[in-house]
Amino acid sequence: MALKLKRPVLGRSTIIAAGALLAAMVSLQIGASFAKSLFPVVGPAGATVLRLLFASLILIVVTRPWQVRFEGSSRRWLVAYGLAMGSMNLLFYMSLSHLPLGIAVALMFAGPLAVALLSSRRLVDFLWVALALGGLLFLLPIFGGDTGGDPTGLALALAAGACWAVYIFAGKRAGQQHGPQTTAIGMAIAACVALPIGASDALAAFPAGLVLTAIMVAILSSAIPFTLEMVALKRLPVPTFSTMTSMEPAIAALVGLVALGEQLSLTQWLAICAIIGASIGTTMTVKPTASSLPD
Repeated sequence: MALKLKRPVLGRSTIIAAGALLAAMVSLQIGASFAKSLFPVVGPAGATVLRLLFASLILIVVTRPWQVRFEGSSRRWLVAYGLAMGSMNLLFYMSLSHLPLGIAVALMFAGPLAVALLSSRRLVDFLWVALALGGLLFLLPIFGGDTGGDPTGLALALAAGACWAVYIFAGKRAGQQHGPQTTAIGMAIAACVALPIGASDALAAFPAGLVLTAIMVAILSSAIPFTLEMVALKRLPVPTFSTMTSMEPAIAALVGLVALGEQLSLTQWLAICAIIGASIGTTMTVKPTASSLPD
């Protein structure tokens, strides 16, 4: 009698979380393309301030976080979450002054990749991480890649990736009980991180008539994606969330090509495809854990 192997079935919670994360990544990269158009007037730091400030104001009005009481340990993770978010956004926008959007995001992915590697326990997890790592390495000049930028952009993108790793861990813990409210407060803390550096540059947006564009950037790049990411963080295991975000370089590359006219080489596209393959693989082989919410 032949044995029938059961195919893994994705739970409703996992499907919802994966869909939320995909929508967040698309919104984030479209917003980043708009933000890059602000650079000639307000610079990367000014664009970061505008994005985080308007986004935090929108989320505070919508979620009313003052009605939520955060416990002591939750407050500590909330502060870490906000600091990581602010530093990540500032470093990422600064890297965009030197790199194409898709390449900057791909290099930044080193942070989530490290989280996935440190959190993995099964052999199949390491296989997907290895595939994503291979794609990432081919984007680096030392491995024959061509970043289309300079070492400053490379360093900034990798530093943003390190902040992204902290953001994942801190956001997971800060948002266990209060998702949207956590995002609103974290965004406000992030805005405070960027204000001392980019406040004076951000003021140039007002006489230049770019306030509406800045608000659009805030909604697309922060208010929508960070709220959706908090939904995903509460439902997906950390390794799955970290490796699934590997789709973001491909999304960013496509947005950069369509919206900004940024061309990538064949090697760069193949590297990004390898990263996408790792994302699909880790999502299809997800194993329910205690870190996922029940269906």
